[in-house]
Parts: sequence; C-alpha cells; structure tokens
Amino acid sequence: MITKKIRVYGIVQGVGFRPTVSRHAAAAGITGSVCNKGPYVEIFAQGEEKCVKDFLERLEKQPPKRAAILKINTEDVKEEEYGKFNDFQIIESEKTKGEIFVSPDIAICEECKKEMYDPKDRRYLHPFINCTCCGPRLTILDALPYDRERTSMKEFPMCPDCASEYENPATRRYDAQPVCCNDCGPEVYLIGRTERGRAAIIATRKMIHDGGIVAIKGIGGFHLCCDATNEEAVQRLRTLKNRPAKPFAVMARDVEAVKQECLVNEVQEEILDGHQKPILLLEKRKKSADSTGLCKSVAPGNPKVGIMLPYAPVQMLLFRYDDGIQMPDYLVMTSGNASGAPICRDDKEAVEELSQLCDLILSHDRKIRIRADDSVMDFYKGEPYMIRRSRGYAPLPTMVTMPWKGQVLAAGGELKNTFCIGVDGRFYLSPYVGDLEDLRTVKALQETIYRFETLLEVEPEVAACDLHPKYNSTVVAEELGLSVVKIQHHYAHILSCMAENDRKEQVIGVAFDGTGYGTDGTIWGGELLLADYHGFERMGSIEPFLQIGGDISAKEGWRIAVSLIYQQTQDKEQTMEIVKKINLCSEPECKVLLAMADRKMNAVLSTSAGRLFDAVSAILGIRTKSTFEGEASMALEFAAEAYEKEIWEIDEPADGESGPDEEKKEPEDRLIMQTGSLIKYLIEKKTEGIQAEKLAYIFHQKLADLIICGCRKIRKKTKCNCVALSGGVFQNRLLLRMVEEGLEKEHFTVLRHHLIPANDGGIALGQAAYAMQYIQEGK
Repeated sequence: MITKKIRVYGIVQGVGFRPTVSRHAAAAGITGSVCNKGPYVEIFAQGEEKCVKDFLERLEKQPPKRAAILKINTEDVKEEEYGKFNDFQIIESEKTKGEIFVSPDIAICEECKKEMYDPKDRRYLHPFINCTCCGPRLTILDALPYDRERTSMKEFPMCPDCASEYENPATRRYDAQPVCCNDCGPEVYLIGRTERGRAAIIATRKMIHDGGIVAIKGIGGFHLCCDATNEEAVQRLRTLKNRPAKPFAVMARDVEAVKQECLVNEVQEEILDGHQKPILLLEKRKKSADSTGLCKSVAPGNPKVGIMLPYAPVQMLLFRYDDGIQMPDYLVMTSGNASGAPICRDDKEAVEELSQLCDLILSHDRKIRIRADDSVMDFYKGEPYMIRRSRGYAPLPTMVTMPWKGQVLAAGGELKNTFCIGVDGRFYLSPYVGDLEDLRTVKALQETIYRFETLLEVEPEVAACDLHPKYNSTVVAEELGLSVVKIQHHYAHILSCMAENDRKEQVIGVAFDGTGYGTDGTIWGGELLLADYHGFERMGSIEPFLQIGGDISAKEGWRIAVSLIYQQTQDKEQTMEIVKKINLCSEPECKVLLAMADRKMNAVLSTSAGRLFDAVSAILGIRTKSTFEGEASMALEFAAEAYEKEIWEIDEPADGESGPDEEKKEPEDRLIMQTGSLIKYLIEKKTEGIQAEKLAYIFHQKLADLIICGCRKIRKKTKCNCVALSGGVFQNRLLLRMVEEGLEKEHFTVLRHHLIPANDGGIALGQAAYAMQYIQEGK
C-alpha cells in the first residue's frame, strides 16, 4: 500500500477535472481524495503500487476534454501522516495561494447539442444547456476557486433534478458549476416587450427571417444580427452602424454551410468546429453571378470572409427551432456596440447604444462579469495566425522561462487595447477591450483590470504603459497609484514577439505599423531596432516624410501620397502635374496640402509604414481614402496577391532604381531604407500605364528587399543573427512571407507571431515583459 500526494497545474477548473479524477480512481481501484485548491488540484491517491501507477497513467493520458495540464507534481507521503482512506471523495474547494489558471469560455459540446435537439430530453431547446465540457467560464466568474457561489449562476438555485446530476459522479454534469435546465436556469426575453422564453426566440427568428436586425446577448456580450443572404438587410445594418465597407463577421449554420462559401482545409476545419470557435478569415469560393449564399456587402472587395460557427446554445436555436420558420444558413453576427464603444454586456448598455441600430433586443438574465468579444484568426503557412485574441483564448497565460519574480500590470495600447498581468514567468493577456478613444472603453478597461486583479489575486508592483503622454491607456496606468514605467511602442511590439517565442537573447526587431510615439517626439512606424529585455537601440527606419493633416491623414492616404511626391520632386508645379496625371486629388486640395507642407502646418515627421502603404495604395489608384483602419493597405495587399496568383515571375525595376542596396546619405544615428526611391519608381511606372496590381506586387517585393538588406547591415555591425517581426503591418501575409523567406535564405533565425496578435492587441505582453525585467534590476 502506498500513498501519493499529486498536484496538477493548468486549466483544471471549470472543465470537470475533479469528477474525471473520481472516475479514474474508481477504475484504477484506489482510495483518496481530490480537492480544488484554486491554483491547482490536489489529489491523494492510496492503494497498491500498480493501482496508483494505473491511476497516474489515466490522469496523464485521459484528462477531461477541455483541460490543459501544464505540470503534475507527485510526492510520496506516509500513511500515518494523512491516515487510511476508506473511499475516494471529492472534498470541498479550499483557498490557497499559488499559480492561477482561469479557463476561457468553452463552445457548446456535441453531447449537449444532441440533448438540446432531443424532444425527449428535459433540456430540449434549452438556451443555456451546458456540462463539464462546455459553457461559460471566464465571463461568469467572480472569484476562484471556480464554484457556483462564486459565479453569476449563484442567482439561479438548482432544481432537484439538476442538483441530483450535479452531485452524481456518473453524470456529465457532476460538479458542472453553470448546470441548469428550463425549470431553474436563466431565461431569454425581449427588452421592452412581453415575450419571454420560447415566444422571445420565435419572435427573434421571425424578425431575422423577415429582414430585420436583432441585438442578441450571448456569452461575452451582445451581437447585432441579420440575414447575411439578404442584401437589403445587410446594407441597412451598414447604414445604421455607419460602416460602409468594413467586413462583417458571419455565423454559419454548420461546417457544410461554411464549405459552400469558403475554401476550408483540415486544420481550419478542426479549429472552426473545435471548442474555441473563433472567427476564421477564410478565402471565398469563386461563384457564378446567379448563385445564392452570402451577399456581396458582407465583405465587399475582400477575397476573404470572417466566419464562425455557433458556440452558444441560443445561437444554435436561431438556426434551428421547432416553429416552422425557414432560417438562412448564414447570419451577420457583428459586435453589438456603438462605434468606438466596447461590446455591450447588459440591458442598460444595450438599450442606450443598440436600440437605434436594431428592431428587437433579445437578452437574458445571466449576468456577464467580463466582456469577451469574438477572437479573430487568420492562417499563415497552414498555422493559426491570431488577429484578435479574446473569447476562447483569453486569459490563458503566455509562459516564459526567464527566472523572473514579481507582479506587474501593463495597460496596453490605445487601439485594439488589451492589458496584461504578469506574475513571475506567466503573462495573462486580457480579452479584447477595444479602442480607447471612447471614454466608455476606458471605463471598461478600468473595470476589467480590477476584476482580473481580483481573479488572479495579484497586487502589481509596477504599471507599464506606452511612451505617448496623451494616450488614455497611459492615463489609466498613471491613475493606478503604482510606480509607472513607460515603454516605446515599437520596442514593446518586439518584446511581445520575443516573449511569445520565449526568446531570451538579443534580436534585430523589425517593427512595422501605423503609428507609435518615438523617443525623439516624431511618429515612428517603420523601424529596425536592436533589442533585448534590458533596452533597445534604433538602428534604422524607412525614409522619413512629412505626415500632414493630423489624424485625418491616417484615413486619407492621398494626403501622404502628395507629401511623398513633393518630397521627391521638391517642386510644386511638377508635383501638381503628377497629382493631376494620376488623378490623386483636386487641384485646390493639392495646393492647400503643399502650402501646409511648406509651412510645416499640422505636419509631423514620420516613418510610419502603415501610412506608406496607404500612400502607395492611393498612388496606384487602388484606394485614396479609408473608411476603416487599414482599408487602403488591405486593398493594396489584395491587389498584389491577385497579381501573384496570375503570374509568378515579374520583370525587375529598370536600372535598379528601387533596388534594396541603393546607397544614399544616411543620418549619423541610423541606416535609412530608401523607400523614397521606391515611391519614385512606382510613380514613373504608374504614369507609363503599368498595371496597378503588378506595381502593388513590386512594392511588396522591394519593401521586403529593403528590410532584408537593413537586417544584413545590422548583423554585419552587431553579429546579431535573430530577427523578430512584429507590428500591424505584418498582418499582411504577403509581406510577412517575403520578409521571412528572404531572411531565412540569408541564414537568419526568424521569430514571428502565432497566437499573440502582431498588431496593437499584443503589445501589452511586451510592456509587461519589460516591466518584469525592470523590477528584477531594481530600477
């Protein structure tokens, strides 16, 4: 007879871990106990040596479906120390300090789907069906350990039947905290109307079927929903949301429906129908002009569509119910929020912000504690490439092997905000918060920080934030009453990539994005840095240009284009002639811009790669303005990709005018990637009538060459052979591939992002990593 004390760390709460342990104990013929301690599950296993060994094998090889075991610590203990166990018991949760892992929300499982559509089952058509394998977790959680009384389900006492399942180890709902049924669970209802339960769902389905728009409360917030096959309904939603072109997310009935509209490989299908169910950016199928399916205005001018499957029971009921209404296979399912505000999570917010955007609001009375917007995932070289990390993934920690000790908070960026809490070598990136230009989002950030600190039981020593003095994220960090450390934006991007890849040593950082406040007070965004966790040096950048017009220049790429042309010609008349020839803007607009350039009025020196992309898009006649962030740059990428599909070999630019190794006088402090010469070449070829798609491809190819050349020069100078690629521009998979493959041919080690976004949604991780190193050094 032996006794072992076992501690299991990881996602072991809210996934049916204790019931599974109990079943394994019975199968292996051992006695003992299992207890949820908060940071870990503690097990005592007593029995014959072979039985305990069998139990441990079952524990390792057959954990619950949704568990993520990070480590198992096992030690022998003496029987007299803990006594003899007569049976195997699940004992009440106890609170203890230690490593904490919180489960994200989990999509509805296959077993619950079958029960929900079984007329003989007592949970038939129940909008809140769940079990130990699925249902809400993070979004209903008040505190750990994860037990019903510490969730928003505490307001719904279990009926005798649910209580029986909850207490019976033989059932799928043994110890399932959100367990409920039609008799004792939450209820759906229409705000401002009398319909509840079944009547509310039927009214919602009818409204969508008839071309209306409905706001629907899900697991992490509200969505705005309409028929994605109805052009009139989608256009109306665009008008109401003031969203002329930005793609809408789509929810499809099932995998087969997705395959009707999109190209889906095995890896994508597995994630599409897995337990996290993010929005996947999938390539549209080519269809005949008269084919039905998604209407064009869902994702206009975009070769991809963002699509997901239902992950909450109520969403499944929108597609299939016993009311005879024939519903479409595709629904627009876009975040339910006013422009700039966070996703709505309660009735008050929904009425205030969404009632003008929809015809009905379907809500329910289970409170959402933490907002969780849908995650968005692209694919690169057959692997997931995260664009927005939120529901289903947050707050799983990024683990690094640096020997760090301490607790830090990073407030993140101004756009696509997420924050990060660091505890030793674990970094918990929050769900997506949003853009902090809106004070409602700032308030949501403050609330969520407080709730995360409570959940993770942390008291940060340091708050990290961006260097920009006017960012609201900076203000939030400064108001926390902690010591504040400020980190340059692009440096944080590179540290984020390093942390995700667990890189300890120095890297050459290529940080390309839209805007970041530089240490010299100018706008950075096309940077080559030499970086490690201790600090960075700016080694190079794209050619600086005047960014004229303040915030509007980020939306109107033609303004940057005029500035770049003027920089090349140094002559007003010649600039106006080129502008007219390529139909960039009107003569009066051009004159005003040139006058502002001469006087440096509302103009700042910039090395923004994002604005460079916008300008090239305008010069090539692809997009002169953007109605949403990145629209012009995306259109440029799509044009280049379309050309690449047509032809794989292109002519080199004449006379090497945009050649990567072209030498020009550089400032003493850094090398300059000669993007001005590339602009000059593109203008010449555009005026000669060369195809815009071809020039878009050449731009990507030559910009990649300039980056690779810059990295080669830095390696020669520093002997550093590892390059980290980060920043929102590297969401552009064509540029990413060209740069990565070009660097690998030059025998560089290349780090890129995977499940942490390359955009500003990932910089909080970099800020937190720097802050952790900062406190180690006792600065």
